Amino acid sequence: MEITEVRITLRDEPKLKAFANITLDDCFVIRGLKIIEGVNGFFISMPSRKGKDGTYRDIAHPINNETREKIENIILEEYKSELSKQGLPTDDIKITRRDQIEGEA
Repeated sequence: MEITEVRITLRDEPKLKAFANITLDDCFVIRGLKIIEGVNGFFISMPSRKGKDGTYRDIAHPINNETREKIENIILEEYKSELSKQGLPTDDIKITRRDQIEGEA
């Protein structure tokens, strides 16, 4: 699986920094990924839907950590590129490890 396209839509909100859409193998699109700035750095929130019980469940997500990390790295690199195009700093953007984001999304 290759990520063949990443589209970033910047946001100016306290935690939500951008939306991302990715295309896999030029034939499958996943929309609605979120780039979130948490307490310990940045992370990617997968597209989710609110259930009747009020909890959110991912509607698309990687099955293993290797794939998750690949997706996160590619999206954050494209996010940095988009910020650079706007003349904004990118030095403090780092990925938060999964065990550091409990309760941040």
